[in-house]
Amino acid sequence: MSEQVPILQVKGLIKKYDDKLVLNKLDLQVDKGKVIAILGPSGCGKSTFLRCLNGLEDVQGGEILFENKSLIGKTTKWRDVRQRIGMVFQSYDLFPNLTVLENILLSPLKVQKRKREEAKKQALELLERVGLADRANDYPRQLSGGQKQRIAIVRALCINPEIMLFDEVTASLDPEMVREVLDVIAQLATQGMTMLIVTHEMNFAKLVADEVLFMDKGSILEQAPVEQFFSNPQTERAQQFLNILQF
Repeated sequence: MSEQVPILQVKGLIKKYDDKLVLNKLDLQVDKGKVIAILGPSGCGKSTFLRCLNGLEDVQGGEILFENKSLIGKTTKWRDVRQRIGMVFQSYDLFPNLTVLENILLSPLKVQKRKREEAKKQALELLERVGLADRANDYPRQLSGGQKQRIAIVRALCINPEIMLFDEVTASLDPEMVREVLDVIAQLATQGMTMLIVTHEMNFAKLVADEVLFMDKGSILEQAPVEQFFSNPQTERAQQFLNILQF
């Protein structure tokens, strides 16, 4: 039986801003259904890495393969790729003049050209899953930060992506709002969604991730199963990082 090809492969990825090296020859393989937590100190390149995977940053070297097809090159249609590799950011970026439902349906209807009733049915089902079915006709100004972030997640899921990228989605939330967002992501993990999650929530990473990718100064210093990383990190820098956080 042939070996399964990883859904996402990164080989020797290099990112620079002018002469400043931001990502230094990163390598990564992501199997379908796996959840990888990307950890490391602020400014180490975690968010930039996710943005490269979604085509929001250009790269200066290396390769990104999605389902064994290269995403590097002038012919890549990133608008199409982003329908399959969804991303949720720190900021919700909801359109204030549109209702919750209208925000969610924008991409399915305008970009994917789906039938309204079919897309609306999915959107309402997703809102039900995240506990916000009763807010479909509200406007963003009527929602809390945690509710807005859950709507942003639903909006990304409604395009039916095969991979989800989460970039510190709780960073701008008050502590009491963090749990409701993390619960939604944890639910996705149990349902087999392939995810790469940049987070500073260590307990959440321990709960939801299969593997940890530890970065510092633009390099991947360690990649290990989640239990191994938190109980027995192999690099001195990872040990220092966890000690500071009292793990």
